[in-house]
Amino acid sequence: MSDTPNYKDLETVENINSKEDYSILVSIPEFNCVCPRTGLPDFGCIHIKYTPNKLIVELKSLKLYIVKFRNLGIFHEEATNKILKDFKAACKPKKIKVHGDFSPRGGIKTEVFCKN
Repeated sequence: MSDTPNYKDLETVENINSKEDYSILVSIPEFNCVCPRTGLPDFGCIHIKYTPNKLIVELKSLKLYIVKFRNLGIFHEEATNKILKDFKAACKPKKIKVHGDFSPRGGIKTEVFCKN
């Protein structure tokens, strides 16, 4: 098992309501990663809102996937886009938005919005 988050870490289950258009919002308020420049920890909240197609992401696998960011040196923008891309690869949703709301550090607050 790799220490780097990968879309293959995201297990999926059948969406038994695939004929319906509905949204799922998952919030991860304890997201953390490491600044690739300073090595200092970064903290934030990740919000994933998606309209599922035939598959939904199983939440325990999502938690284990997110934990892999904990020691990863990655910029906020890259982390948010990676989560979007990996989620799309895993469950192929009809629509998806990922919002990374990162805690201020050094007097600067960052929010990243990605969608497809």
